[in-house]
Amino acid sequence: MTSRAEPQNPLRSTARFRGWLPAIFVSLLISLVIVSPFFWRGSATGHDFQFHASSWLDAAGQWKEGVIFPRWTEWADHGYGEPRFIFYPPFSWMLGAALGSLLPWNAVPAAFILLIECFAGISAYFLARRVLSERAALFCIACYAANPYALVVIYIRSDFAEFLADAFFPLLLLLTLQICELVETAAETSFRKPYPHGTIAAFGTVFAAIWLSNAPAGVIASYSVAAVLGYAAVVRRTWKPLTRGTAGLALGFGLMCFYLLPAAYEQRWVNITQALSTGLLPSENFLFTVINNPEHTLFNWIASSLAVLMIILAGAAALAARGGNGQAGGAVMKEWRIFLLLSALATLLMLRLSAPFWLLLPKLRFVQFPWRWMSVLALPFAIFLACSMARKRWGWIWTLTTFAILGSTGALLVQKGWWDTEDIPGLRRAIANGQGFEGTDEYDPLGDDHTNIPAKSPEVQVMDTDSMQGPVIKPIVHVDRWTPEEKEVSVNSQQPFFLGLRILNYPAWRVELNGAKVTPLGGDDYDQMIVQVPTGESRIRVRLMRTWDRTLAGVVSLASAVFLLWLLVTGIRRKSVEHQAQRV
Repeated sequence: MTSRAEPQNPLRSTARFRGWLPAIFVSLLISLVIVSPFFWRGSATGHDFQFHASSWLDAAGQWKEGVIFPRWTEWADHGYGEPRFIFYPPFSWMLGAALGSLLPWNAVPAAFILLIECFAGISAYFLARRVLSERAALFCIACYAANPYALVVIYIRSDFAEFLADAFFPLLLLLTLQICELVETAAETSFRKPYPHGTIAAFGTVFAAIWLSNAPAGVIASYSVAAVLGYAAVVRRTWKPLTRGTAGLALGFGLMCFYLLPAAYEQRWVNITQALSTGLLPSENFLFTVINNPEHTLFNWIASSLAVLMIILAGAAALAARGGNGQAGGAVMKEWRIFLLLSALATLLMLRLSAPFWLLLPKLRFVQFPWRWMSVLALPFAIFLACSMARKRWGWIWTLTTFAILGSTGALLVQKGWWDTEDIPGLRRAIANGQGFEGTDEYDPLGDDHTNIPAKSPEVQVMDTDSMQGPVIKPIVHVDRWTPEEKEVSVNSQQPFFLGLRILNYPAWRVELNGAKVTPLGGDDYDQMIVQVPTGESRIRVRLMRTWDRTLAGVVSLASAVFLLWLLVTGIRRKSVEHQAQRV
């Protein structure tokens, strides 16, 4: 049961803060060990490194031009751009851009990982201290921050967005357990059983943060939360977990609506099906799957081996954790069944026998890689190991074995990774000389083939092709303004001609010729924006407009933020009334 609140004691508050110091120290120490190879090897330039680094650079450049929340990636497709920032969640590329604005760019990957690893460790501690002893909770920090999946994401995959999202998972699970009343809420916290407003508000906020970090992680989080809520409703024989969980999920979706609704609606304007092209299908990425691509198969076997390692260690530690009535360093781990449920769910969905679920469950296929469920397995992995390591009997064996396995796994992945110091400087040079970088298949506007885009093009060019004959007398063309979301060009010509702009056609662009809206043409090889210009002086203006879906999404997110504030204020007021009543 929840204990009654007591008057605030300054000495108790100081002791509570000192209790967090070991957790902060352990989290920082583990993070420094993990990021240490970056100090002498450079950056781990894994599968997704170029994508994330280019997003950071592009966003930071747009901030300098006054675009606070970019929607169009200016330098993608070699300067023709793409709507990447509409579809890719904003937290990771905004954090990377912010770090790049404060630090040398070559230091940004290491700083990003160090910051998020520290946060992941503290996040794990929030959860562990509710279900484990203090000693075991400190072990949990190391087990979660250095779990094999986190290491493969850091050293091999370089998926900074997924790495950021995974750091929120322990907090989300803790708040889910508190909503279900499966974990007692400590007296010193603001999350109280009689008044769940604060818990629902925090749950919705963390759930939104995961989605705003990485969409596949958001899908994984949604199904994981649904499983826990359903389990709690059945075990406790009450609708409370489902009703409170639904309220929290609705709040979370409302908060992230400013991103999610445009991303969902405007998918019809891009080649989004390329996200499930060959090599990215779930059927090609179950554990130990072999396809006709040696490099893909090699990585799949690395990920599969790590998944099996995590499953075996988590299972063995779970058996040890339940020995002696579940005692773990003096604390009783009451909710081990929840962690077993998550372990079973993650394991099942990584195996080929779960293929029907990947076809039938909404949006699950967009997770792409079944081994991504290791991000959920990492939680029971850390909890069970920490529980076993903190036992008085055989605990030292678990400690040595675990650290030896995690250390050797990290060392092996460091050796397997690709390290470089020139990737970010190369991207910066390409942007500076107007060459830009390659675009993304799934964000390529519909009807375009970005593989045909030349590596370097001028901002405007007089078209002279077989289908668009150029003028006999060269017109005078002057670029008056050229920013990521607004272009202005003035023209003086003695005969009509076609003017090509270094922009890909996209429905959100509004093109005006002498103040009147016009529909631009497309190119033969790629869908370049082409405007037919009449004789005489003309002025062309192109602007990225706020479409109705973005406006509606912004209103919904604002309303959800107001509702969130109301929940917090209500919780604080009720807490204050309770304290006053106790004093009386």
